[in-house]
Amino acid sequence: MTNPGWGGAHGNEPTPPQSRCVRHPERPTGLACSRCGRPACPECLRPAAVGQHCVDCVRAGNASVRRARTVAGAPMGAAYGRVTYILMGLNVLAFAVTALQSRSLLDNTGDSSLFDAWALFPPAVATGDVERILGSGFLHIGPIHLLVNMFALYIIGRDVEAILGRARYVAVYAVSLLGGSASVMVLEAPISLTAGASGAIFGLLGAQAVILLKLKRSPTPVLVVIGLNIVISISIPGISLWGHVGGLVAGAAATAGILFLPNKTGSSQGRMGWIAVAGVAALAVVIIGVRVLDLRSLMGL
Repeated sequence: MTNPGWGGAHGNEPTPPQSRCVRHPERPTGLACSRCGRPACPECLRPAAVGQHCVDCVRAGNASVRRARTVAGAPMGAAYGRVTYILMGLNVLAFAVTALQSRSLLDNTGDSSLFDAWALFPPAVATGDVERILGSGFLHIGPIHLLVNMFALYIIGRDVEAILGRARYVAVYAVSLLGGSASVMVLEAPISLTAGASGAIFGLLGAQAVILLKLKRSPTPVLVVIGLNIVISISIPGISLWGHVGGLVAGAAATAGILFLPNKTGSSQGRMGWIAVAGVAALAVVIIGVRVLDLRSLMGL
């Protein structure tokens, strides 16, 4: 006696196919993402607060999370310092060229065409050598001058770059160079020859002081360093006091514009900051232009 419900066709039905990982179709899996529901192998799943999420959902979730930013709007946690190293490299490269041209490491200015072409000499700027305004900030007189400035740039520059971000950092550095050159053009003796990155470095010191004020922290340590350097600039012959002061003022003013001028949404990282930087640069250019006209008049040009 037989029972139609035993065995037969019903007992031989095939087992439903097992799910396979959406990222690795060759891998069968009984697991799935608790967020999107797609099957995934253990390698493609990550623990979550509730269940486990596939790597695609984790990536999408991370992309939607707003990244923490500094007071200047730069992403926090990014690997900063690269621009500072590039600036240091450009200074070292310019020094190497002048040393090779003059065939002397200690007297690198003696017979260097690059130094002759880029050193800040106000009468030469008045006759059209405008490249000296920024180019002089990459020249140095002797290895000690280079080492002191590069050490200061290494210590100060990386911290300022981390707060301002790369683009704003480059802008503040350039504006500081421009402000230092403008101050030299107007306040130094017309026949003076000026070179060095110290004007830009003083601008970064000014930026650092403004950053501390924005963070509601005491800028006293930075102000003490600035004061000591001003005293040294006054005491030791051959140091461009006005180049330092001009860079300091320009860098501090540009950074204050970035950090304290709000945009339409009330944040301090918007268009108004860039307008302030451009305004400081424009003022320096106007000062240089007026001085150039004055020098040309004195030279009978």
